[in-house]
Order: sequence, then C-alpha cells, then structure tokens
Amino acid sequence: MKVTLRQRQKGEKISLYLEYYSNGKRQYEYLNLYLTPDPEKGTLTKFQKDENKKILALAETIRSKRHLEIESNTYDLHDKEKMKSYFISYMEMLAEKRKDSMGNYGNWDSTIKHLKKYCPRDIQFNQINKQFVEGFKEYLVKKAVTKTGAKLSTNTKNSYFNKFKAALKQAVKDGIINRNPAETVEGLPQGEPVREFLTLDEVKALAKTDCRNDLMKRAFLFSCLTGLRFSDIQKLKWSEMQQSAELGHYIRFIQKKTKGSETLPISDEAYTLTGERGEPGENVFPDMIYSDSRNHSLYRWFIKAGIDKHITFHCARHTYATLQLTLGTDIFTVSKLLGHRHLKTTQIYANVIDEKKTVAANKIKIGI
Repeated sequence: MKVTLRQRQKGEKISLYLEYYSNGKRQYEYLNLYLTPDPEKGTLTKFQKDENKKILALAETIRSKRHLEIESNTYDLHDKEKMKSYFISYMEMLAEKRKDSMGNYGNWDSTIKHLKKYCPRDIQFNQINKQFVEGFKEYLVKKAVTKTGAKLSTNTKNSYFNKFKAALKQAVKDGIINRNPAETVEGLPQGEPVREFLTLDEVKALAKTDCRNDLMKRAFLFSCLTGLRFSDIQKLKWSEMQQSAELGHYIRFIQKKTKGSETLPISDEAYTLTGERGEPGENVFPDMIYSDSRNHSLYRWFIKAGIDKHITFHCARHTYATLQLTLGTDIFTVSKLLGHRHLKTTQIYANVIDEKKTVAANKIKIGI
C-alpha cells in the first residue's frame, strides 16, 4: 500500500491529509493540520514560513509512521471509522445483552440514564479521553441523585462507575478503541454492602397477603424458601424439579451466574408454590420477565403487608440466607445451599446476624 501526503485548499487554509492507495482503491485520513497559503509567493512573514515548515515536517512524520505501521500490520484504516461510532448507543447495546439478569440490567440501565444526564448528546469514541472519564466520575460523586432527589450511596456510585469502565474495557476487546481512557483513573470506593432482608414474621405476613400478580408472589416466596436468584427461577424447568426418598423434593440445575452444577433440596412448602406440574420442557414459573409494572406490584404487596423496607426481588435470597443462619444452620451448609464458591461471601450474612444480636443485647437496660 502506498501512503502519500496530500494538500487541499479549505477556506483560507490548506488542509493536509494522507492518501492510501492499494489495488486501485483510495482511502483518506485527514490530519487536522493546516498550512497558511501563500498565493502571491513571498507575502508570508518569517513566522508563518517557519510554522508551515514545522507543520509539514509533522505531517511527514505521521506519513512515515503510518507507512511503517502498515508494513508491520499494526494499523487498520477501519479503526478510524469505528472510533466515529457512538459510546452511549454502544452501552445500550451491551445493556440489552444483560436483560435476562434483572439486577445486572437494572444497574446498566441506571448507569446509562446518569451518563445521559452528564452528556445529553451521545459522544463518539474518538472524543472520549481521561478528562471525560474523570468528569463522569465527578458527576456521580457531586451531582447525581436518585429519583427522589437523594444522593447516591457509596456502593451505587461504585457500581455505576464500574459499569461505565466495563463498557470502555469491552470496547477495547471489540477493537473499537486501542486504549481504555479509564485505565489510569482511580475507581470510586466501595462501602460495606447493605443486604436488606425480611424477618420470618414478615415473610409469613406476605404469605397471608393478597398480591395483584400471583406469579410474582409465588416466585418471590419461592426464592425466600430456596434462596434461588431471579435468573435461576426465570429459567427453571419442570425437568429440573425432582424427588427421591432420600432428599425429598430437590432441584438439579446449572446456576446462570456461576455456571456451577447444583443439587438443592427444597421444602414441601416451596414445592407447593410451584403449582400444578407441567411438561418436562416447560417453565415452572412461566412468563417471568423483568418489568417496572411487575416491580410495582411487588412494592404494593409489601406495603399492603405492612412492610416498610426497600425490598427488591433479590432481597428474597438475602432473606433465605439470614433466616437459615438465624435458625441455627451452620455457615458452611448455608454457603453450599446458596451455591457460593467462597465461604467469605456467605460470611457477610453471618456478620449481619451478629450485628442484630448486638443491637438486641443492648435493648435491655435496667438503669444501673
């Protein structure tokens, strides 16, 4: 491939660009470098002449570099077109791929909404630099608020900024950008995770309270009694619901998140929530999809049951873990039931129980 430095009159300036010629085809790369024209010859000042020489020398250096990169197969003209694509649209595409995981998709979707507030007009990849990344980080820290106007929590800021950086990292893998502009920007701190859960009395209250969406009620209570994530309940098939004399009712399935193979014994009450048994290939909880309307039906159900907590579907899994530990199940067994790879993940729930015990102990005061 031949690389030639060319000039073209552009208004009152001369634009410099590279022409790539190969197999009868031409492609162009504009360098954003400009010369001061001298139409009458000899009218330029010494300063203008020196500036033109410097700019021509720089353009020639770029031409030589491009030639060497092409010779070593490290330069691709198509990369220039990729860099012109839009970042927020790319993030929306990445988010769509995560729609089968309610919590993960929700975080990506919220990150994009905040990114649009920070940058109302979509931005091309070639415009994203370290300053843009630091600007979004500062926005999350100082300006971003929830729908109710409250400041974002420490963990929420951390989560949103990590999603933003993950998108840029994926763009490198996809060959859109050569370098991640966020790699030298320090991340936001992560606070101690808060895992909201229900007490046994609250779960009993929910079981006795009517819900407009019976499917979501049964699925939520099923999660409280089994610890299954939304994504695993969503894909659960009747063929995975099994029974034996030794284990009673149990589920044999592959965890969507960890890809690990699990055998999970479940109670008779949990099995009752599944309803009438269907065909092996059918879903146990059909039509389980993530939607705002279904979330609202859960919130109304919680309020109707007298529960004044910020509860999401995933809190049912937290409830299962904390109830098991509260009722005396050892932490190793709870870890296995939850399908955790590491015991330290389960330890977070044990810490919550210890905190509750400390609070309870300090409630008794006799005035000494």
